[in-house]
Amino acid sequence: MFGIYLKRELGRRKKAALVIALGLALGIALVITVNSVSAGMTQAQDKVLQSLYGLGTDMTVTKARTAPTSNSSGQPRFEFDAKSNDDDTEQSSDRVMTQGGQALKSSLVTKVADQKGVAAAVGALTLNVTKVDGSFTQGKAQSSTSGSGSGQGGPGGGQGSSSTAAPQVQGGGASFDVNSYSVAGVDVTNQDLGPLAGSKITSGTAFTSAQTNAKVAVVSKSYAKENKYKVGKTLKISGTKYKIIGIATPDSSDSTTDVYLPLKQAQTLADAKNQVTTIYVKATDSQQIDTVKATIQKNISGTTVTTSADLAETVSGSLSTASNLATSVGKWLSIAVLAAAFLVAALLTSSAVSRRVREFGTLKALGWPSRRVTRQVVGESIVNGLLGGALGIALGLGAAYAVTAISPKLTAELGSTGGGGGMGGGPGGGGPGQQSASNTMEIALSAPVSATTIALAVGLAVAGGLIAGAMGGWRASRMRPADALRSVS
Repeated sequence: MFGIYLKRELGRRKKAALVIALGLALGIALVITVNSVSAGMTQAQDKVLQSLYGLGTDMTVTKARTAPTSNSSGQPRFEFDAKSNDDDTEQSSDRVMTQGGQALKSSLVTKVADQKGVAAAVGALTLNVTKVDGSFTQGKAQSSTSGSGSGQGGPGGGQGSSSTAAPQVQGGGASFDVNSYSVAGVDVTNQDLGPLAGSKITSGTAFTSAQTNAKVAVVSKSYAKENKYKVGKTLKISGTKYKIIGIATPDSSDSTTDVYLPLKQAQTLADAKNQVTTIYVKATDSQQIDTVKATIQKNISGTTVTTSADLAETVSGSLSTASNLATSVGKWLSIAVLAAAFLVAALLTSSAVSRRVREFGTLKALGWPSRRVTRQVVGESIVNGLLGGALGIALGLGAAYAVTAISPKLTAELGSTGGGGGMGGGPGGGGPGQQSASNTMEIALSAPVSATTIALAVGLAVAGGLIAGAMGGWRASRMRPADALRSVS
């Protein structure tokens, strides 16, 4: 009887049912859209962070760089040998410098790994190589020259800056170009954590555990393309030749490292034996990251521990702006629209019940108790709510698909965490604490819809039906058989 009556009444009031369902559908669709876009923002931010320090890293350990002494000029010096009698002498020199915070002893990697809550710890050495190519005309050039070109390598493309300057010469002249690129020393015995963890080898091979001190290199795809490097070719750094064995393509965004070397080779280049600039840490439980951070800071003094949450706070640009809008304005807008939809559904249901005075009064006169009348009204409202939920899910999925199809581009700029090196040297620029505003990444926004979001939509549809049914049921329960007689007259 309940089902038959329900079907008949919904069939008679299609327009009213459709209006109520559409109101709920709009609110539910907005909730799905905001939730999916927010999830896309979170994924985009994760991609930015992963491209900095690799997948699986929960935090990094670094040490703030000490201020330079008063006797230090802070400018790199390059040694040239211009003794040739030719009218034009080509010279080249590399300057290798550590990036990020102050160097840490390699033994600290084991000490960090032994801390409670740490699943794994890997050390890495981040370097910046400034290459100077000079052309000297005939004359007596001094034995050293100071380069004033930029020594900071931008992320992922090794796009160093170039400049022309004139060193102190007698009776001649000189000009030179300055180019910078980033190098990361990788612990080849554990490549699942650290600089290479966020990239895949798409050409050639990865390092093997036996190549701890081999003169081999892996280069990023963008750097290889720019410099026409291929697997099997040779890369020369500071007089040492390295055979390129692989090309690394980042899983997301752009690579922040141009060249990867075995850790020992990087230490030799930088004259930093048994030293690292960054310790990458994976916690045993992602829910205990803050506790692990406090433990490391307490037991290993003088270090800066930066979590992904700390670094996320430094992300700015359109990604950050859009994320704030989605989580603040979008959330409250969804709540307002959903509340309005629930209120409209309740008022429309109550109004529809008021127009059915004769019907419900007659049913009560025939012996229907109030609870049965209420159950009938609530049943109709829940069906309307489920219909609205289905429409809302369809609209929400359509909106999420449209966002993913359009894939609007968002930019993310990484600033300083104030920890003397930020994340400790995300490869390529020495960590956010050392990176300039040029460390900008472009991310394509998507809007993934999870099963949880769909379940939330169904729950909201049922809740909307129950609220509307409660209002209509309360109104119907107050009707008496005499009301039906008065409506006839």
